[in-house]
Amino acid sequence: MNHPLRLAIVRQKYRPDGGAERFIARALDALSNDDLELNVITREWQGETNPDWHIHLCNPRKLGRISRESGFAKAARACWQDHDFDIVQSHERIAGCDIFRAGDGVHRRWLLQRQRILPHWKGRWLFYDRYHRYVMNAEKQMYADPALKQVICNSQMVKNEIIEDFGVSADKITVIYNAIDHNVFVPAKNSQKQKLKTQYDIPQDVPCFIYVGSGFERKGLAAAISAIAKTSAILLVVGSDKNQRKYEQIATQLGCKQRIFFLGMQKKTLDFYQMADALLLPTLYDPFPNVILEALSCGLPVITSTTCGGAEFIQNGKNGFVCDALDISALTDAIVQIPKNTAWTEMSQVARETILPYTPQRLSGELISLYKRILAL
Repeated sequence: MNHPLRLAIVRQKYRPDGGAERFIARALDALSNDDLELNVITREWQGETNPDWHIHLCNPRKLGRISRESGFAKAARACWQDHDFDIVQSHERIAGCDIFRAGDGVHRRWLLQRQRILPHWKGRWLFYDRYHRYVMNAEKQMYADPALKQVICNSQMVKNEIIEDFGVSADKITVIYNAIDHNVFVPAKNSQKQKLKTQYDIPQDVPCFIYVGSGFERKGLAAAISAIAKTSAILLVVGSDKNQRKYEQIATQLGCKQRIFFLGMQKKTLDFYQMADALLLPTLYDPFPNVILEALSCGLPVITSTTCGGAEFIQNGKNGFVCDALDISALTDAIVQIPKNTAWTEMSQVARETILPYTPQRLSGELISLYKRILAL
């Protein structure tokens, strides 16, 4: 190829702490070494920009959630048709892209999981809601569009869901797991752990679990608090949610308020992983949260749910536990089985070894080979 590959990545709102954005950032950093011209089509870019990236802002007027989605879809499509990019990789459900990265999973599957925690009438109403119907329809149109050449999934779970729900052929879907820089996310020595706990005023000789994620309902914080309440462990909650008060009240009602530490959004999470003995993330539905990779890299066993793609990395009893997101007694059993102070235990070593192959270089190689296959079509 004589000219550089002109790649456009579509993401409506670039937020540095978001999972999709971290995938994009790692991919772009890794890919920019290759013969590529990198373009990003976005409504709003909040992160640091690289002078080698071309940012295309598409910010049409929006009157509500549906107009926000449809307006951006229309503007983004017009932008990529205008510029005639070699490959358009969308991280939003927009028909006409060459590659779709299904980082948010399948919308219907999330609604089915959400129904489980809502009153019956409210759960049924989800499927009549205009916004949810719009998203499911946009998804359906995108998967049926002949322009779509490949789908990138970050878990086998989502690949299977797309095949089952949309009839997309398996050879059109590539699973590319997220990357982790295991030189940054490293296990703490016991002395470091104690020092950090002193610094943040966290009790020393108690099993310490960490929950990382914003959007507490979806990420299963209520179940995490309910399980912690049945043990003597403490929970560090890293993340934000406008309904935080509700979760503080749950902790108060269950008599464990003094053992739940709400630490808010943290740009740098390493200290908090290094204080903890394990990650507790009983998420209702999650394609594959990066926090699982980060925790494993720090040598933390992971307790997560069957509806989390990250469960594909967990072997029960070896580097963590997997159970139903709402099974409080199974979550409690898992918490009790995590060895206290896991810094040098076998479980911690297996946790770290699990993620060592998933480097940014591997991610880059997998993406480059996918792009080459598409250009050859």
